[in-house]
Amino acid sequence: MPGKNFYITTPIYYVNDVPHIGHAYTTIAADVMARYKRMCGFDVMFATGTDEHGQKIQQAADRKGMTAQELVDSVVVNFRNLWEVLRITNTDFIRTTEPRHARVVQYIFQRLMDQGDIYKGSYEGWYCVPCETYFPESQVGDGKLCPDCGRPLQNMTEESYFFRMSRYEKPLLDHYEKNRDAILPHSRYNEVLSFIKGGLRDQSISRTSVTWGIPLPGDERHVIYVWFDALINYLTVCGYPEKEDLVGKFWPTVNHIMAKDIIRFHCIVWPAMLLALGLNPPATVFSHGWWTVEGDKMSKSRGNVVDPFEMTDLYGVDAFRYFLMREIPFGLDGDFSERALVGRVNSDLANDQGNLLNRTLQMIENFTGGAVPSGQGTPGELDGMIRDMTLATLGSYRAKMDVYAFDEALKDVWTLIKRANKYIDETMPWKLGKEGNLERLGPVLFTLCEVLRFTAAMTSPFMPGTARKIFDQTGIPGDPAELLLDELEWGGATAERRVSKKDVLFPRIDLKVWEKQKAERDAGKTAGPDPGDHEPEVTIEDFRKIELRVAQVLKVEPVPKSDKLYRIDLDLGYERRTIVSGIREFRSPEELEGRKIIVICNLKPASLRGVVSNGMLLAAETADGKSLALLTVDSDIALGSRVH
Repeated sequence: MPGKNFYITTPIYYVNDVPHIGHAYTTIAADVMARYKRMCGFDVMFATGTDEHGQKIQQAADRKGMTAQELVDSVVVNFRNLWEVLRITNTDFIRTTEPRHARVVQYIFQRLMDQGDIYKGSYEGWYCVPCETYFPESQVGDGKLCPDCGRPLQNMTEESYFFRMSRYEKPLLDHYEKNRDAILPHSRYNEVLSFIKGGLRDQSISRTSVTWGIPLPGDERHVIYVWFDALINYLTVCGYPEKEDLVGKFWPTVNHIMAKDIIRFHCIVWPAMLLALGLNPPATVFSHGWWTVEGDKMSKSRGNVVDPFEMTDLYGVDAFRYFLMREIPFGLDGDFSERALVGRVNSDLANDQGNLLNRTLQMIENFTGGAVPSGQGTPGELDGMIRDMTLATLGSYRAKMDVYAFDEALKDVWTLIKRANKYIDETMPWKLGKEGNLERLGPVLFTLCEVLRFTAAMTSPFMPGTARKIFDQTGIPGDPAELLLDELEWGGATAERRVSKKDVLFPRIDLKVWEKQKAERDAGKTAGPDPGDHEPEVTIEDFRKIELRVAQVLKVEPVPKSDKLYRIDLDLGYERRTIVSGIREFRSPEELEGRKIIVICNLKPASLRGVVSNGMLLAAETADGKSLALLTVDSDIALGSRVH
């Protein structure tokens, strides 16, 4: 349909490790929206890919004894394979090591340089190696920790080229004040505006201390900063600058989906770069939340990293896709639990959706010889109610999909599915069939088939394989993904067709068997050391800033409304103080009281569950996170003694 174009992207994923649930979540969400927009008649460009330059890549390659190119070539295969498994329908996969991308990056750099938006200078500031980002003094605080990842920052000075981002502070504010939906969810809007109003500094966009990157045109001692390089991928995919027709067609519609930790780059740095190029900022930047796992941060050292390949092998691709989109509102943080996934499979997918299909097909086979009734006969009041509810659901579903409210759209569809199951109980088609009342039975079975057709179409962006199975088993030719929602009308599938009952969509999972199998799986997993969990190197001066002292535990009490926290009163010899520690599951108060332990004394105080913690104890944790050992002293020594 002319004029209906839509460009959607994931961020390009950093390839210093294998893909995990966070990568899968973002990409599935983008795929759901891309599939939905196609069903709305849009010409869709959908891009994803990999970010393959920077210091972290080089360091990871060095640890593995590989070149950086060898590392990225080996890891990128995992991402491509996962998107195939998850049925991702991206139209492009961009790698930042591709020549087409390097050409665009160098063109943009030179253009901005020529027009005075880039200049050469030197930079001194606080730098986070894992995030590959400099932070101003105002953001790092007294502890000199990265405001994004919490790791120690390094003070660095180097020659650098700068992008005059400060020049675009007012144009950015003007843009966002006119386009409030450019940042979603709206809770992030004020955060971004507040940051801009605090004053934008010119951005360092080159490195001399890094060799793995795109050489800077005209000064190859520098490589282009990984974030400047990475953001440009969205224009590379769009054919910038040569393919003006493609840029004109898709760029005004670009929607970026990403996790909330990179929103500032996409809502501040990137739009400023675009304004400098004379292009519109993104139509929408949607930042979603993070996943924890069973309430804990995901980490290899804990052995709790969710492997999307494993989840799809265990539960099926569509069940995994459905769970991620249904479990939490898109935009908020969520907690991944296999038990919750199993619960969704058994209730939503087996009991509700699968049951509606199975009951309908069985009655059609039993009473009409497998032929789907045309709907002719004696209609009832309930039939019209179900029809009206179905059409209303399609409208509410579309309104919610348009604003990325995926969980709400699915709730609406499942309300209809549950109502259709209740409709079976109310109309009792099995009784009508046994009585030979085909005049009434026909409209009932036709109504159920129409509900199945509509709900398959609406769930197709989320569960494409399942939707196609429903069409196949109800005798509808083609793929629901190829339907246009504007043309979806009640009674629109009246051609003669026959059902073909096959295996159930989602077999119920026996919880007792599942618990046993999961315990065996967990026992077989050995969580080795996680290279990504290592911290950057520090100097002896850095270490001397940490004040470690010997303290004695006087009293231990559980913190109210918490399952993991203790309030611990300590004697440091020269003073007494209180700390809060999350070791309640590992030690009883009796095991702690009287012990001499090592405490960090100059940690900035923090309030946890209403208790101010003034320090931190030290402990070693096993790789699986199930056992803990306190750091103590091996002989009697005065309280308050420094640890060096």
